[in-house]
Amino acid sequence: MCGRYSASRKPEDLVGMFDVAKWDPKETLAPDWNVAPTKDVYAVLERPDKESDSPDPVRQLRSLRWGLVPSWSKSPETGVKMINARAETLHEKPSFRQAFMSRRCLLPADGYYEWVTGSAERSLEEQGKRKRSRKQPYFVTPADGSVMAMAGLYEFWRDRSLPGDHPRGWWVTCSVVTTEAETTPLPGASGGGPRSLAEIHPRMPLALPEDRWAAWLDPSRTDPDDLRSLLAPPPAGMVRAYPVSTEVSNVQNNGPELLAELAAPEEETLF
Repeated sequence: MCGRYSASRKPEDLVGMFDVAKWDPKETLAPDWNVAPTKDVYAVLERPDKESDSPDPVRQLRSLRWGLVPSWSKSPETGVKMINARAETLHEKPSFRQAFMSRRCLLPADGYYEWVTGSAERSLEEQGKRKRSRKQPYFVTPADGSVMAMAGLYEFWRDRSLPGDHPRGWWVTCSVVTTEAETTPLPGASGGGPRSLAEIHPRMPLALPEDRWAAWLDPSRTDPDDLRSLLAPPPAGMVRAYPVSTEVSNVQNNGPELLAELAAPEEETLF
């Protein structure tokens, strides 16, 4: 799954990277190195501009809430459980099926965090010794330093307890599409660390290469088989993973220091 990621790029930079035609500075978000569910995040999407008379879709940079709430949901609380959508079942799950057909987006990220149980902890457990559960966070990021464009879905939900013209009458929420994690060796993998993304976690966000961005965002593409062909994982070896401080485990911690690469997992410095 993907339950935490970093998104620190400026909106002006994202506008250029994704060839965005419409962005409202009032939706500016602060850099966030510890994005968690229910936070507002940037999303690139294509739909008609509500301020224009043209019905043609326009590529926009929008601020959405992470945690998809289906339009038919009785409560927005369901969004906490729908931060991820499995690529293999998007076309058939009621919660995601309609969004997959017509409301697809890209979620720009520096990379994402994933936690693994440390080898030192496993060693103690194998010896029959009791130890408090502890996990080592890793940061997974494009090896070339480029933006990670995670495939996403978005949805509209109407809060009927509020008037239609209320500024909070509509929620626009999103979910990160995930796929099976790569089993190929990670660049520079060595020592006792994870040798592949699959050793960190069996799932990973589906990061789309630039040559698939336009097709994924195009709302006129609605054929399920055509869309599913876009969900193939990117070429192997495009990302690297390295250990970072356990400070990221506390969602209240936020800053570029969370991305600092450790020379070794923290567990190795404690035993």
